[in-house]
Amino acid sequence: MSLSNSKELNGKLGVLVVGLGAVTTTFITGVLMTRKGLAKPVGSMTQYDKIRVGKGADKKYLHYKDIVPLAELDDIVFGAWDVYPDNAYESAIKAEVLKEKDINPVKEELERIKPMKAAFDKSYAKRLAGTNVMEGMTRWEMVEQLRKDIRNFKKETGVERVVVLWAASTEVFVPVDMDIHGSLEALEKAMKADDKERIAPSMCYAYAALSEGAPFIMGAPNTTIDIPAMWQLADKTKMPIAGKDFKTGQTLVKSGFAPIIGTRCLGLSGWFSTNILGNRDGLVLDEPANFRTKEVSKLSTLESILVPENQPDLYGHGNDDDSQYYHKVRINYYPPRNDNKESWDNIDIFGWMGYPMQIKINFLCRDSILAAPVCLDLVLLTDLAARAGRYGIQRFLSFFLKSPMHDYSKKEVPVNHLFQQYVMLKNAIREMGGYEADEEID
Repeated sequence: MSLSNSKELNGKLGVLVVGLGAVTTTFITGVLMTRKGLAKPVGSMTQYDKIRVGKGADKKYLHYKDIVPLAELDDIVFGAWDVYPDNAYESAIKAEVLKEKDINPVKEELERIKPMKAAFDKSYAKRLAGTNVMEGMTRWEMVEQLRKDIRNFKKETGVERVVVLWAASTEVFVPVDMDIHGSLEALEKAMKADDKERIAPSMCYAYAALSEGAPFIMGAPNTTIDIPAMWQLADKTKMPIAGKDFKTGQTLVKSGFAPIIGTRCLGLSGWFSTNILGNRDGLVLDEPANFRTKEVSKLSTLESILVPENQPDLYGHGNDDDSQYYHKVRINYYPPRNDNKESWDNIDIFGWMGYPMQIKINFLCRDSILAAPVCLDLVLLTDLAARAGRYGIQRFLSFFLKSPMHDYSKKEVPVNHLFQQYVMLKNAIREMGGYEADEEID
């Protein structure tokens, strides 16, 4: 849908983030520093990437903002919820991602961002012990309070629109139960019955956001909006949803490198991935039930790129039952590294006549430095989608996500191939700018 038929770009954009930890404070600080001309938003597609529009003599390469009306960084107003009461400045200092000299120039603005009380259930994140939480509330009461928070934020800041972004920790794995998650009516009934086992706190945030006319982005691998009930709510409220799990380090490498193996028709017998991470996310993921949620997300990337059924000679051997390559993912909590994550990938491939070879990838990355531009792009593009009248699952945002949302109830297979995802992104920008979507995904 073209922006010519959509809401005009006017007023401020409110960005309400769930979680005011390392990722969020790095994101906010970077935006504020960029606004002052003191930093560059490196890694952000919306700020740097150019897309071809038109063909032949009409061909042009334009920044996104020259194709579609993106919100300006100057027009963003931040707010947050968090289980800890620290303001954004205190949290940024404690996170130890950025140096103080890169935080202090925007200290006053950061200090004004004080987190609202979080909708929190300790059984979903046992390693966290925050005090800034809603006490004694049922799931439905949490929803009502969150809706009130969003309305108050809009009123107090005067923003025209709001996007809600989850950048908090990974919750305990919640299996999809179609009796509860299969319809909006059943979900609402479970919320009102205070079903704590099958209604995660994150679902309260998503429900509240969509009900208040705010798009919702899930930046963790939580089940949250990956259920038919939320798709129905997004359809009902005509709001975009996007998720799940920011694609930052190891999975970014995997979604970009696996296509090399597939395109070159090399075989794969095994891919072992392991990580060490020491920030709050690493602490939470040290709990097996929380890691299970992340594991499902990280494992899903490879299987839709290198498919044994399509190429049994190349990808049909290696695991215990010899039906496909062996794929294992590990995350280990290691406090000395803090936000500086290190990942290792050992890839066992084979070539002509089955002769084995190995590839080793060692990525020493900074988790929040990679996640911050992804947060910015997701927020700006989801706001754009809302104004363009796009609602429901935003598949074109798969480029930024580890485990892209898809309608599994109709056996839809998600696109995890990085370069196919990039085509989806470019085509959506073209369409919203009134140009032809002129690249094939095949």
